[in-house]
Amino acid sequence: MSLTKKTSDLKKRMRDALMGGGQVAIEKQKATGKMTARERIIALVDPKSFHEYDLFVEHAGKDFNMGDKYLPGDGVITGTGTINGYPVCIYAQDFTVAGGSLGYMHAKKITKIMDHAMKLKVPIIGINDSGGARIQEGVNSLAGYGEIFYRNTQASGVIPQISVILGPCAGGAVYSPALTDFVFVVDKISKMFITGPEVIKTVLGEEISMEELGGARVQSEITGNAHFFAESEQECFDQIKTLCSFIPWNNIKKAEAFPKKPPRSRSYNIDKIFPTNPRQPYDVKDIIRSIVDDSEFFEVQSMFAANIVIGFARLNGHTAGFVANQPLVLAGVLDVDSSDKAARFIRYCDAFNIPLVTLVDLPGYLPGVDQEHAGVIRHGAKVLYAYSEATVPKMTVILRKAYGGGYIAMCSSHLKADFVFAWPTAEIAVMGPEGAANIIFRNEIKNAENPEEMRKLKIKEYKEKFANPYVAAAYGYVDAVVEPAETRNMLIHALEISAEKIEVRPNKKHGIPPF
Repeated sequence: MSLTKKTSDLKKRMRDALMGGGQVAIEKQKATGKMTARERIIALVDPKSFHEYDLFVEHAGKDFNMGDKYLPGDGVITGTGTINGYPVCIYAQDFTVAGGSLGYMHAKKITKIMDHAMKLKVPIIGINDSGGARIQEGVNSLAGYGEIFYRNTQASGVIPQISVILGPCAGGAVYSPALTDFVFVVDKISKMFITGPEVIKTVLGEEISMEELGGARVQSEITGNAHFFAESEQECFDQIKTLCSFIPWNNIKKAEAFPKKPPRSRSYNIDKIFPTNPRQPYDVKDIIRSIVDDSEFFEVQSMFAANIVIGFARLNGHTAGFVANQPLVLAGVLDVDSSDKAARFIRYCDAFNIPLVTLVDLPGYLPGVDQEHAGVIRHGAKVLYAYSEATVPKMTVILRKAYGGGYIAMCSSHLKADFVFAWPTAEIAVMGPEGAANIIFRNEIKNAENPEEMRKLKIKEYKEKFANPYVAAAYGYVDAVVEPAETRNMLIHALEISAEKIEVRPNKKHGIPPF
């Protein structure tokens, strides 16, 4: 056969493979408002940067008449491309081919591109749109999932792992996204659950829709399994590109530096945002925006456990991870969900050389029977563990209340914060003045002619003695009491002089966090 004929044969084979499950299946996919697998990759990576591999891989199924079926690429597309000019490895399950079900060769393609990502030290992005394990291939499908999970775990903390749920992701398939760093979902398109509505109805007699069980909003607001929620696939891809602009490409590097931009002070003036009344709530995200470059704050898990705020921003062009109590929600207390949310983010930042900035304003841990029985002790300890374990530069700013265990947990000097700053409005104490006065001066209040007047007097006395930053500063637990307007300059300086920080820890295989 001549070269021309061989080339013609190659082009025909490519055309057949590129059609995936065929025109009818493609039209059905688009009718549900979904892009095809290749369209998704092209929309995500830089223009003309995608290079596909393993296009001609075929499935390995032999039973149940599988030997007679042609499944182009075995239902998954793999390759490399660039995002913001930097290389990534990527795969996208093709629902038009056997419902994107995972068989032996499908899994082999995914693990192969994951191995490439580890060797090349670049992020791996997985676009999930699959009916789950290919039943016809039996244990080989389960083996495929296990191989993927193992690689997710090996890659954890080495390269960024991003999961994009753009269709069903059910059964064992959900555990790969759960093992990755960030999960993106799209409203009315993404579905995640271990057991579907039909199984639940059969086993428990409960009726529930797929959307109510594991839709994008459920995963973003209730379970916390998803980190980013989008209204459309294109918005989702834009979110991924923004995230990639903040994070480093592997655990050896630091995030790329950007041009320095001052905050937009007309919109976010720190002195105007922060209330003079100590009981009045405020949006801590506005405080962050008043400090960071161009007032740009990229929030993570914005819909889950809103009493704590986490996300990325830049200070003088350099990425920092922010953790902040949110006074607008439950007075910013730490509870089961917010502790999990903060601890995981802290560990991500530490693994990828991203300095941590902590803004503190909380009355402590949330009390109550429900929280105690839900394991707030164990979950709350995750924050202590994460901050204590972290060796990246750690800067803390105490804005207002810092009481009890909450003061310690929010990256206090006792957990080895590198710098602890406090505003003059900071109140650092074992508990709030009212509660403390009731305990310390119980007898004096009880025996007074006017108990209520005496109580007010003792609360004032306690406030003057402890509800300020100066007692903690006198012991060196606060490094500097600063004016709010000086916060940005202090943080930038602290980050600059901490840039080459090295902290040696005891030699061990690994610690045992309070999972």
